[in-house]
Amino acid sequence: MVARLSARAVRTLRDRLRRVRAIGGLALQAGLAAALAWFVAHELLHVSQPVFAPISAVSTLAASVGQRLRRTVELIIGVTVGVLIGDLLLLVIGTGWWQLALIVVLAIVVALFLVGSAAVVVQAGATAVLIATLSPSVRDLEIPRFVDALIGGGMALLVTTVLLPLNPLRVLNRAARPALDLLVTQLDATAGALAERDADRARTARGELRQNKGQLQAFVEATQGARETSALSPLHWHERRGPVSQYAQAAEPIDRAMRNSGTLIRRAVTLIEDGEPVPDALPGAVADLAEAVRLLKRQFAAAVEPNRAREQALRAVRAAGHAYREGVGFSGAVVVAQIRTTVSDLLVATGLTQEEANHLVRGMFGDLEAAELPQRD
Repeated sequence: MVARLSARAVRTLRDRLRRVRAIGGLALQAGLAAALAWFVAHELLHVSQPVFAPISAVSTLAASVGQRLRRTVELIIGVTVGVLIGDLLLLVIGTGWWQLALIVVLAIVVALFLVGSAAVVVQAGATAVLIATLSPSVRDLEIPRFVDALIGGGMALLVTTVLLPLNPLRVLNRAARPALDLLVTQLDATAGALAERDADRARTARGELRQNKGQLQAFVEATQGARETSALSPLHWHERRGPVSQYAQAAEPIDRAMRNSGTLIRRAVTLIEDGEPVPDALPGAVADLAEAVRLLKRQFAAAVEPNRAREQALRAVRAAGHAYREGVGFSGAVVVAQIRTTVSDLLVATGLTQEEANHLVRGMFGDLEAAELPQRD
């Protein structure tokens, strides 16, 4: 019990340290962008209280990585809607509690109609509140609000693309590692479970792999951020068509590989529970698949062509073909089919087309003999 609690504490500490390392660069970017936004608005443009400028900068940086340019545009649209609705209605209906309520409602409705983004809605509503409550006592509030939004968003983009850009390949590696490590670990566990006919171990692997949504979402967001950085940052323009592009395009097929591996592991549980035959080649095929994912992670991180990962993935298909011809039951046939499908996904992740991947998988698998193999190529 004590050992288990100690291991959990160490794991929690490691996760939190990894989280700090992952967002440390973002914290530095946010601090620099906020300071620059205040300096430009207050010292250069002489806005008396440019509170919204650093808030806009931090809000832009807080957006999902890869959506910061969009967030800047949303800030400006939201401010525009809030100012226009607020000013127009104040001229017609005056000020008061019910006027404030009506102004906010209409600003949000118009923002939803025009864009539908949560960020635009929030900015439109907040700006409408400021206009409705402060405009009667503060002159020319509208222009500073526009200026602050422009300065804040602009400084955030300047910091993230020119002054302190994050390395897009490093961001991708950091985001992809947890998802790929999870897949490798659970495929290895499933290979061991098949070899030992251990249904409990396979069920544990199935449950662990189901916890992959957070890792996959982080990977997808990182691909968006890498594309944005390599497109906007002069320091990383040369990477737009290189490893960053290939890595970013791999997110979708890796997502499919994760889902197909989940089906593979689920059917492995049923295979063991039903006492179906487990040919010697079947655990080896799943282990080969795990090694292919491990190699893919390493070769992506090294920014090299993932040829070894492709070769290893095709070894998994060849072993699955041997297992199929040795004789499998219904669930065993599904496991074999999912190995084929997952390998096809991984080959697409390495840069092959779906047609090329399917052709290689079919060729490496060999003849189906008399039986038809369930497949989703």
